[in-house]
Amino acid sequence: MPRAPAFLALLLLPVLAGALPAPVRADGDQDRARAALERGEIRPLDEVLRAVRALVPGDVVALDLEREEGRWRYKLKILTPAGKRRAVKVDAASLKLLDGDDDD
Repeated sequence: MPRAPAFLALLLLPVLAGALPAPVRADGDQDRARAALERGEIRPLDEVLRAVRALVPGDVVALDLEREEGRWRYKLKILTPAGKRRAVKVDAASLKLLDGDDDD
């Protein structure tokens, strides 16, 4: 009965799959951001980037959305035209610059 091992493997597949760790889903953050945008708690990303570029010229090389002290904040890393790295925090609702520092 050569089919028995294959049949047994098919039966055990759901059990074995449940024993393995689930893959990390990157869309959890995306879902949180979309929900916050729909509720009007944060501004659209294109507005955020436009506002930050007006305040801190350069190329945005990293961006993160965080919730701190009950408010949403964008944390950005910017490479300035002079070649310096800057880290800035922006209120995600008002687009007000909250904090900035050079990463010399």
